[in-house]
Amino acid sequence: MAGESTPLGSIIDPCEYLHITINPDGTLTRSPDALLTAPPNTSTATAISRDIPINPSNNTWARIFLPKQPTSPTKLPILLYFHGGGFIIGSPDLAIFHEFCSNIAGQLPVLLVSAGYRLAPEHRLPAAYDDGMEALHWVKTVQDDWLRDHGDYSNCFIMGSSAGGNMAYHVGLRAARETDDLSPLKIKGLILHQPFFGGVGRTESELRLVNDPFLPLCVSDLMWELCLPVGADRDHSYCNPTVGEDSFGGLEEMEGLGWRVLVTGSDGDHMIERQKELVKMMEKKGIKVVGRFGVGDFHGFEFFDSSKANLLYLALQNFIFSHSLSV
Repeated sequence: MAGESTPLGSIIDPCEYLHITINPDGTLTRSPDALLTAPPNTSTATAISRDIPINPSNNTWARIFLPKQPTSPTKLPILLYFHGGGFIIGSPDLAIFHEFCSNIAGQLPVLLVSAGYRLAPEHRLPAAYDDGMEALHWVKTVQDDWLRDHGDYSNCFIMGSSAGGNMAYHVGLRAARETDDLSPLKIKGLILHQPFFGGVGRTESELRLVNDPFLPLCVSDLMWELCLPVGADRDHSYCNPTVGEDSFGGLEEMEGLGWRVLVTGSDGDHMIERQKELVKMMEKKGIKVVGRFGVGDFHGFEFFDSSKANLLYLALQNFIFSHSLSV
């Protein structure tokens, strides 16, 4: 797999792009100055937030976002969110994710739990999925007054962006098989925001965007090389869920539970064909899924364009608060 990490014709150094150094022992040195962080807020116009540990032994924690003026007496849907970063970088306190989650919580409104997870290659997959499931169980059991007083445990959605979208899918598969253990938490659906998927064979969009300045293909390849189990290639189900399809189970259960699924993307993202293939696979399984795919935008564009982010928030609002799939 290492030989595939730099596609033919690539002109980009993926380590330099990611501000990382791969150490001789296989760990990463991540530049502390590459990504801006933000503290929890107590005075924003849209949502307040605070940090709570999940599992101190794994150094996992969550940032909870509550609308500044939560709807009362109606309780809010609970949205469990996973951040992006290719499974190798990122955390809930990165400024782009903090602002994104704050806006979602305040504008929809929902009670949003942005849960962190262990990063690869120090903790390769499925460690992140394990942490995602632990976060779900933590939400149902933690003695937190925001969740207790404002969260509707019978109306929960799992969402993630990029690698977090991949997490939302795989955590969703597990959760669909363990619904009894999650009670009283009741999951209604998944939101896969530009989910991070791949495969060994190249798609048209991957070849077309091999040197895309926003997310070059060689960067994605390196991320997969660092996060997949040792010896696995990109046709492992963690990366390419359409190979072997329901190899881990969960899709049949998801269909039986009546979950709704929203998948978003854009044709300027080299993963768009992977995302569309996932939608088709889920449709064949009878799952209530809708694809919301735009034109001309790049991977993660809604983090940088507030007008397009507002359109996404509206689509999320329609999806979460409607019983139909209209977005």
